[in-house]
Amino acid sequence: MPLVLLIVVALASLLVAVGVGSVTISPQSLWSVLMGQGDPLYRTLIFELRLPRALAAFGTGGLLAVAGALMQVLLRNPLADPYVLGVSGGAAVAALAAMLVGLGGIAVSGSAFVGALVSTLLVFGLAHGTGSWTPTRLLLTGVVVAAGWGAMITFMLSVGPTEQLPGMLYWLMGDLAYSRGPWPALGLLAVTWLVLMPLARSLNVLARGPLQAAALGVAVRSLEGAVYVMASLLTAVAVTTAGSIAFIGLVVPHMLRLVWGNDQRVILPASILAGGTLLTLADTLARTLIAPEQLPVGVITALLGVPTFLYLLYRSR
Repeated sequence: MPLVLLIVVALASLLVAVGVGSVTISPQSLWSVLMGQGDPLYRTLIFELRLPRALAAFGTGGLLAVAGALMQVLLRNPLADPYVLGVSGGAAVAALAAMLVGLGGIAVSGSAFVGALVSTLLVFGLAHGTGSWTPTRLLLTGVVVAAGWGAMITFMLSVGPTEQLPGMLYWLMGDLAYSRGPWPALGLLAVTWLVLMPLARSLNVLARGPLQAAALGVAVRSLEGAVYVMASLLTAVAVTTAGSIAFIGLVVPHMLRLVWGNDQRVILPASILAGGTLLTLADTLARTLIAPEQLPVGVITALLGVPTFLYLLYRSR
């Protein structure tokens, strides 16, 4: 029942995204276009501009939410998130470096994946040190590493070609206007669903702690390694699709757990649907709030995520 409700809400968010904008399309006109009729101008506006962008937003939001859910299970910490822990920053630095040397397409995505993986290993390695990591130590390490990536991004912007700066800045703030299409994100979402659902029971056990998981027969190291790689890959594809978007991976999984508990068989698919819905609606708001001008969608998600993060940090004392 929860998933059915989220599917209905997700479809409604996509309809809102294709119907609302600087040019509002009435429900009757929208229905005519979806049925293959209607004004040719509306068909062009929907199928070539709004629908690909809405699907890219949905795919990116789903990827970030699942990455956040995986990290929170792995670390048993509701404050874990690709943005907060510096994973998004590492992916952004690597992607920008690839752009500055003239690479594009798959090379940028591959660079972002390497950057996300390096950042993940760096944060966990520094937080572990010579002993065991704690949630507070991991969080502080992630914040410091994220600040370091931010400094590198600033340096790249300072030395980069002037003509590339506006696009790079909007991309870093999270902007779907420059997305290269929704299909990589949506395809990875489908693969993620197929891969993670058989692992949901093992993730439920892992959430109770590595010792209990090992005692119950879970291959802890292999599962943790798979989660590391999967979260890095999800973050990398999300960053290359829409730039660095904050707090989706923090807000969505935590709110779902508050409503439906901590069963990963529900939380993981629900994160895909709820994360995609949230970013789709946020991007629609970013397009229409000061239309015909557009805001970066990262501004909207940050306005939602910052107070939520502070509230969770307050509760975690």
